Amino acid sequence: MTSTTFCKTAVMAIDFSFPPELEELRVKVREFLDTVVRPIEQRADDGSWDRNQWVAGIVEMRGKAKEWGLWLPHMPQEWGGMGLGHVAMASVSAEAGKTRMGPFALNAQAPDEGNMHTLLHWATDQQKEDYLRPLCDGFKMVDGKPRAFRSCFAMTEPEVAGSDPTLIQTRAYEDGDTWVINGHKWFISGARGAQFAILIARTEDDPDLPQAANSAFLVDIPSEGWEIVRDVETLAGSHNHCEIRITDLVVHKDKMLGGRGEGHLLGQARLGPARLAHCMRWIGQAEVALDMMVDRSLNRFAHGSLLAEKQGIQWMIADSAMELYQCKLMVLHAAYLIDAGSDFKSEVSMAKHFVANSLWRIIDRAIQVHGALGYSSDTPLGEMLKQARWARFADGADEVHQMRIAQRTIAAYKDYGTTKAATGNLPL
Repeated sequence: MTSTTFCKTAVMAIDFSFPPELEELRVKVREFLDTVVRPIEQRADDGSWDRNQWVAGIVEMRGKAKEWGLWLPHMPQEWGGMGLGHVAMASVSAEAGKTRMGPFALNAQAPDEGNMHTLLHWATDQQKEDYLRPLCDGFKMVDGKPRAFRSCFAMTEPEVAGSDPTLIQTRAYEDGDTWVINGHKWFISGARGAQFAILIARTEDDPDLPQAANSAFLVDIPSEGWEIVRDVETLAGSHNHCEIRITDLVVHKDKMLGGRGEGHLLGQARLGPARLAHCMRWIGQAEVALDMMVDRSLNRFAHGSLLAEKQGIQWMIADSAMELYQCKLMVLHAAYLIDAGSDFKSEVSMAKHFVANSLWRIIDRAIQVHGALGYSSDTPLGEMLKQARWARFADGADEVHQMRIAQRTIAAYKDYGTTKAATGNLPL
């Protein structure tokens, strides 16, 4: 083999393009958003819609998603999904994330998406029929009528650090064929309107490993002993992040999800891909902000020239473009590792940290280029910025991800005499 032949072969081994069928799917998702989702969002944005109108709008979107063949992209076909892997989902989610309701229309929104994967891999056959099946369908028949079926994941507590699940204080003790649970949770996204929760509680007093103290339970909502105290008001308003009081909540032993003491393992297995799914949607938001920034710079004239011709504005555009490029590469590589069955912990942590921070910076620059208009409610940028702020601590605070990345980098050097394995283990 000549050196020239070798170089050509090496170049062809790395292909960053999507296969034709995936590119067609990405375009189809974009057309669905433009044709179905955005018109419904625009009708709702005038503030006149009541709850019944919102429900009707959601039913319309989801019905159309099924007609378009875009329903449940992340789940296997035997569960009514499209069977897409994580790389393919990066394409779909980045497009869907450009709208407020796109992921929800496809039934690929948090926390349901992560809970579906969790149930698929950890639930018994009966639990799958009771919880996964209707979650995938989006509804469950109750008294002969379809009823929306949603879920939540209840782990975070007000009394202990959310980034350290080994400190969880919610307790569960055995009582015959049941478990009795007492505790306190908060920032439980989607709790209002959820038909069940995956609840993490401490079942072991003195395990050999701190990570083996917790177990997971499936809790039907409503249940006696499960009380929604309030929807915690946030910087972005009330968005169904609830405080929950759990008092003598009784669940049968067949409602334990996974094995006893495997709650931490289940939670971490769920959160890894879920963090990357967030990043996929954030890329869509960041791209919207960058597009708006450039469009504004091309149409705003000040002090003798367009904003696009001013170096200060060009720097903001350039920084944002470079960061978005990095975000896309990191997410695609991490998704590839998950699909390949490789270890992806460091790469997902890096992506989660970098994309979350880039999202904030890109939206902030877009607001700056828009001036007071960007700060107003006349554009979506202000609301996008408020929503972006939680990205830096949800599913692991920046500092925790940095700590883990550093630990794995140090460990790689100790094991191999180089940090190569901790920087994506890429062939460079």
